[in-house]
Amino acid sequence: MYTHEDLARLQAQSLKMQGWIRRQTFSPDNEKTLRRFSSWEVSELIFRINQSTFRGKLAADPNLPLGEVEEEGRQRWFSLDEINELRRRIRIGKRSLLPPRPAGKRAFRAAIANFKGGAGKSTVALHFAHAAALDGYRVLLVDFDPQATLSHSMGLTDVGEDHTVWGIMARDLERETDRMNAVGSGAESGTALPQRKLPSSIRDMGLGALRPSDFIKPTAWPTIDIVPSCANAAFVEFASAQYRHLNPEWTFFGAVSRFLDGLADDAYDLILFDCPPAIGYQSMNAVFAADMLYIPSGPGYWEYDSTTSFIGQLSEALEDLSHGFENFPTGKIALPKAFHDVRFLMTRFEPSNELHQAMLNAFRQVFGDRMAQHPIELTRAVEQSGRFLSSIYEIDYREMTRNTWRRARATFDQAYEEFRSHVLAAWDQMEADA
Repeated sequence: MYTHEDLARLQAQSLKMQGWIRRQTFSPDNEKTLRRFSSWEVSELIFRINQSTFRGKLAADPNLPLGEVEEEGRQRWFSLDEINELRRRIRIGKRSLLPPRPAGKRAFRAAIANFKGGAGKSTVALHFAHAAALDGYRVLLVDFDPQATLSHSMGLTDVGEDHTVWGIMARDLERETDRMNAVGSGAESGTALPQRKLPSSIRDMGLGALRPSDFIKPTAWPTIDIVPSCANAAFVEFASAQYRHLNPEWTFFGAVSRFLDGLADDAYDLILFDCPPAIGYQSMNAVFAADMLYIPSGPGYWEYDSTTSFIGQLSEALEDLSHGFENFPTGKIALPKAFHDVRFLMTRFEPSNELHQAMLNAFRQVFGDRMAQHPIELTRAVEQSGRFLSSIYEIDYREMTRNTWRRARATFDQAYEEFRSHVLAAWDQMEADA
């Protein structure tokens, strides 16, 4: 017989191995660091200009960041901060190297969501975030998944549950309850409204006084921040059910949206949500706050079946919210919930696999132009990056053959470029005050 004590012992053993893996993966200080990028990568893959043009720009202005030259090396290597400084100061003809961003609009929010575990949600979120950062965007990641794969991949390993999405929801419950209690009477009838009481166990946590910035953590990438997750945050589903009982009028699904409303519109450009493989309190917060829904799926029948179930159950859940909370404020995103765009993306795709080809065609027949044209291919380099809690963008191409690395990067580059085109189209249509 095995009890919770046996499970705790097994976890302790696993944590020791986890620590060893991190020491092999991260720096000697157990902190993730971001590598430098070669002048070849900066010119051809990031700025997408000819190497000779890039070298000419550096030679013409000695005040530009010049990077570092490694011992016995000829190529210069640049940090991401240096790359962004070059991006701001260099022009190619009359073209700026800064990425496009609609003026006067808040950050665009995209949720990466599906039922199926292993569909590639965290992998897609990680690679899209890194690609966007190399593209010049400022990114905020929100990890809704208690498995915390995205948080670990971004280098965060010591996270308290108070500073996860659970803490944001508890903070919102306290603030929304106080706001409701401050309304003394009904606007039309003048009848005194009931006072909603929260137990001291919630008040005493002090989460209601925290600022949005208290939940946001920096990462090894200077232009990527994260609201992290941790294993202890798994009890948010149980806690949220209790919170709804304490205040049935609390629009629980709007907590994260209201949290993001508290950020300056120009604090970030892109906000990406990594959702858990279930429809619950956390995932409903993610999809409600999102402007776009991006749904990754593997190339098998069961993934297709799971995707079908996911969009059906999500539809029912959003319909229930629309009928249950019509008169309650939810922030900058209103009921009934509407997305600016919904897209499907195939992951772990092998072009030579006939079954994968057949499933991709089936997805395209069903979802039409909602289906991303560029699936993410499964390559050895992609598998290797996952084993080391990294994206392909973080791996130095000198650790493998350049062609192997370029092929793996190309599949994510194409997927990201398509994602960015959909984001920009939807972002442009979004109301400026939304």
